[in-house]
Formats: sequence, C-alpha cells, structure tokens
Amino acid sequence: MFLVQYAGLNHLSFDPASNNKSLQFSGAAGPRVSESQSPAENGSDPGKKRKRGTVPPDGGRNLSLDSIPMGLPMSDPAAWTTAMNNLGMAPMGMTGQPLLPDFDPALGMMTGIPPINPMMPGLGIVPPPIPPDMPAVKEIIHCKSCTLFPPNPHLPPPATRERPPGCKTVFVGGLPENGTEQIIMEVFEQCGEVIAIRKSKKNFCHIRFAEEFMVDKALYLSGYRIRLGSSTDKKDTGRLHVDFAQARDDLYEWECKQRMLAREERHRRRLEEERFRPPSPPPVVHYSDHECSVVAEKLKDDTKFLEAIQTLLTWIERGEVNRRTANNFYSMIQSANSHIRRLVNEKAAHEKEMEEAKEKFKLALSGILVQFEQIVAVYHSASKQKAWDHFTKAQRKNISVWCKQAEEIRNIHNDELMGIRREEEMEMSDEEIEDPSEMKETDESALVSQVEALKEENDSLRWQLDAYRNEVELLKQEQGKASRDEDTTKEQQMKLLQQALQGMQKHLLKVQDEYKKREAELEKVREDKLKIETLLENLKEQQSIADEEDKERDAVDCQGNESSTPRVCACSQEKECPVEKTLSNSPVKSEREVLLVGIISTFLHVHPFGASIEYICSYLQRLDSKICTAEVEVLMTRLQNTFRQELSGVGASLEKRWKFCGFDGLKMT
Repeated sequence: MFLVQYAGLNHLSFDPASNNKSLQFSGAAGPRVSESQSPAENGSDPGKKRKRGTVPPDGGRNLSLDSIPMGLPMSDPAAWTTAMNNLGMAPMGMTGQPLLPDFDPALGMMTGIPPINPMMPGLGIVPPPIPPDMPAVKEIIHCKSCTLFPPNPHLPPPATRERPPGCKTVFVGGLPENGTEQIIMEVFEQCGEVIAIRKSKKNFCHIRFAEEFMVDKALYLSGYRIRLGSSTDKKDTGRLHVDFAQARDDLYEWECKQRMLAREERHRRRLEEERFRPPSPPPVVHYSDHECSVVAEKLKDDTKFLEAIQTLLTWIERGEVNRRTANNFYSMIQSANSHIRRLVNEKAAHEKEMEEAKEKFKLALSGILVQFEQIVAVYHSASKQKAWDHFTKAQRKNISVWCKQAEEIRNIHNDELMGIRREEEMEMSDEEIEDPSEMKETDESALVSQVEALKEENDSLRWQLDAYRNEVELLKQEQGKASRDEDTTKEQQMKLLQQALQGMQKHLLKVQDEYKKREAELEKVREDKLKIETLLENLKEQQSIADEEDKERDAVDCQGNESSTPRVCACSQEKECPVEKTLSNSPVKSEREVLLVGIISTFLHVHPFGASIEYICSYLQRLDSKICTAEVEVLMTRLQNTFRQELSGVGASLEKRWKFCGFDGLKMT
C-alpha cells in the first residue's frame, strides 16, 4: 500500500508538541480551539471549514468523556477512527471501548498532518517499529468538487483480475450518475499523468495513465465511496471499483518494449561473443612471382615452414596452378616434401624419449613393488604364532591394519605394472607378430605367471586366516576373564571376526576355483600344442614321401630314355603328349600349391565346423604375406574332392564356409 498526500488537507498552524492545552468540541461542525485562542491565531475564517487539531500524548490525559461534551455523530465508525488517528490518539468509542485493538500511534498522520516526532521537546521516547504486515488505515480524501470516504477496514480487500502485461489502463466502475470527466480527472490525476479518459453512459469509464506504476496508485482508491459536493442525492454518490483493464495500446507498447529489450540483449550477446571470439587468421596474399620466391625461401626455413605451407595450400586451392607457374609450384612442393624426413626423425626422437621414460618408470615401479613385497613379508612373518603371541592387542591390531594397507597398495601398483605390460603387448605391429607356436608359448607363460600370482594370493590369505584364528582364540581366552560390561563389546567383535572369517573363506574358495580353471585352461593349451606338433610332423612326413616318389619317378624316366630305341623314342614322344596334357589338366600345378593344400587341410581339420575364406587367408598370411584371397579360393574350388563349400544362415546372416572332405573324396575317387 502507499500513502498519497492530497491538497484537500493542510497542515496545522500551530505546533502540537508545544501545545499542552486541552481541545474542546462543540456541535457537529468539528473540533475547535479553546476560547483563550483568538481567530487570528487560529488562522481560520468563521465561514470556512475548521481544521482538525492534533493532541500530543501528554495532552490526551486532560480529555475526559464526562467533562467535555461530544457532539460528533458515530454513524460512521471509520470516519471517527480516522479522526482519532489524525489526532495521534488510540481510536476509542463513545463508551470507551477501543475501535482498533492493534492500534499503533506510529501509523497515524496519513493526511498531511505532521506526525509526533520522538525528538520533539518534551518527548523522550522512541516509538516502536512498524510491523511490515500491518495494513495502512485509509482516510477521507477531500477534493475540490467531491469527497472520498474510505471503506470499512474490517472488510476484505476488493477483488481484482489478473494484471495484463504492460497494463497502463484501469477500469473504474460505480461512478455517480452526475459525475463528469472533469470530476474523474480531478480524482485520478493525483495518481499520475492521465493520457485519456473514455467515459461510458453506464456509470463506468476507462482511464489510461502514462506509466505502469500509476495503475497501482489508482487501485488504492478501489472501495472508496464518492460524494459530489455536499449533496446526499443517490445520483451524486457511488462506490468506486477500480480494476485492471486490458487495452490493445498497452499490449502493443509492452510488446515493443520487450522487442527492444530483446534487441538490446542480442546486441549485448553479440558484443560478448565478438569479444571472446579468437582473432581471424591473417589474409593470404595473392600469387605473384615475387611472393612465390618469398614463400619458396620460407619453405626452406624450419621456423617459417608452417606459415609458408598454409600459403601454398591456399594458392593451390584457389587455382593458381597453370602451365606458366607449374614449375614454381613443383619446386615448392618438392621443398615441402623435403621436410618429411625431418618430421619423421623428430617423431622417432620423441618416441625414443617416451620409451626411455616408460622404461625408467617401469624399473622404478618394479623396485617399489620389491620393497612392498619385503614389507608385506615382514608383516606376514610377524603374524605367525611364534611372534604374534608376544604382541599386545593394540599392537596386533595396528600390525593387521598396516598389513592390509600395504597389501592394497602393493596390489594397486602390481595392477598398474601389469597394465603397462599389456599395453606394450597390444602395441606390437603386424611384422613383429610371432608364429602360432610362439604365441602359444607366451600364452602358456602368461597363464603360468597368473597361476603363480594366485598361489601367492592364496598363501597370503591363509596367513591372514591364521592370524584371525589366533586373534579369535585370544579373544575367547580374554572373554572369561573380563567383566560383564565388556561381554557385549566382545560379542560384537566376535561376530565381526566371524563375518570376516566367513568372507575370507569365501574368497579363498573363489581363488581355489579360479586356480582350478587356470589349470584346466593350461592343460587345454598343452593338448592343442601337442595336436599342432603332431600335425606338423605328419605334414613333414607326407612332404618327404612325396619328394621320394618324385625322385623315383625321375630315376625311372631316365632309365627308360637310355634303353629305348629311336622308334621307341618316337612312340614315347607321342605318349608324352597326353601325359603332359594330364599334368596340365591336374588341379595342383606347383609345389607351392601342394604346400598350400597341405596347410589348408591341416587348418580345416582342426576346425571341423568349417571356416570362412577370410579366416583361412588371415592364417596363411601370417606364414606368407604375399598370399591373396583370390588365389586361395581358386585353388580350393579346383579341388572339389578335397574341399567343399557350404552355406549357413538365413538372409543377412548368410555365410560361406569351407570344410575339409578329403577322406570322403578318397573313397569316391
């Protein structure tokens, strides 16, 4: 709520703080000053309406309802309350009951009468603070042509609609029938500058103000009763109802203001983005013979190479290359190519530094792990029963906690070292990949190392289990000696230790299961290795047998040629033609293809469910990188009695697989 000072109420001509005389009331015309004061001192005319006086708190004691005749009618308690409030007194009825139970003198003086100042002479009190939730008491408002009477303060505030955005227009209803635009202007121009008034014939109007805050002041007048002059006619009275009104002009101005604010916000953001935007690169000069020579010199300099190569790239993309400038561009490209060796050498140097740093880190980490192992071994030896029984309970607890912490840190560092080794193994290039037998050996060694690690972990868990058992036995012995107060704590400790023992036993069982699985995997790897070795021996035997047969055939052919006659030679020449034809018609044409057939047969024999051509070629390319997929597929299609192609799957999952059918083909041929 807000307070408005109107011209209808003027200040008193005397100081209430220095006036200790009692006030006298006579008739309904209002209060008057005592007879000792002259009209000149009052500064009032007999024909004019007398001003209201204010009585300080000390002067209020001299007033009594019995001695002073009261002529003010009590038909309107609100007006009486306002008058008493203006006098700085607690509002009291004719019988002495308070009209406002929560009255505060500091809330008075709303009509322009100066309030009682605690700093006035004769007053040494400080008024209490005004509660923020206490509503202000509305008062009578006097205008030139009308008077506004406030509503009953006990009634609820008048209802209003939701405020439209940018509202500057109010609806005013309940106007008197004889009310004119001049009277409406006189009442509402005190709230602010009025731009337009649209009055209707049905006792209401719309008022548009210059600013939005003026609407709040106009809403303060809602609920007031208006009376034109001193007339009591029904056409000269009414009850004002002020509410928000929705006008197109207000909405348009509000939208324009919002658009302006949005433009300012966009402009501000654009300036902010431009401020944080990185500077654009310098423009590239246009091609000329002079600039070409400058760029060529920069290309030879290592420090200016990056700038020059950007310029060269821009010129080529612009299309500056033609027959006249082709030689210049070729020389610049050649200069750029000469930097490749330098960049490769720099990369190699950095890689070497990185490898050296990795080696240093690995060595330092391995040394740290060795020291951790020694510390953990000290803890484990101290946990054995020979030394464990001599320690106190607190010392045992500290030793066990230290042992756990050291083992956790050791395991973390061990995992880190194993991760580094795995990364090194994964970074091996295709040229450094070893043979399948060597790969099996590495896998076997890795499994063996894992088994050893599991053994060590199993031993450490057993030691911890022994330590826990010893501690449990000691706790059992101490439990009988301790008092009843310590029984509960020891039982809790026992439960915790039993839970820890159960957890350790479960973990131990898991480790044993993993150990068994690793042993089974190791046995499988050994069996696969034996199978591969037997297959390789069979292949070598077959190869040796085939070589011996070829030698015997060559020897037989040589003997037949020496003992034959020229006629037989002629006949043999005639017979050699179909032999050569049969050799030319045979599916295997060279010793290399024979070797390929043997290796593929061995590979497919290990894979009884077949394998795709890509899988077979990937295996062969490890032995010889020059082998291509088309060559292997053509060779296998020629040997229909040895290899068979089958289709598996449906639709998108259709897959071609090759299988070895040499045993069945041998029976058929």
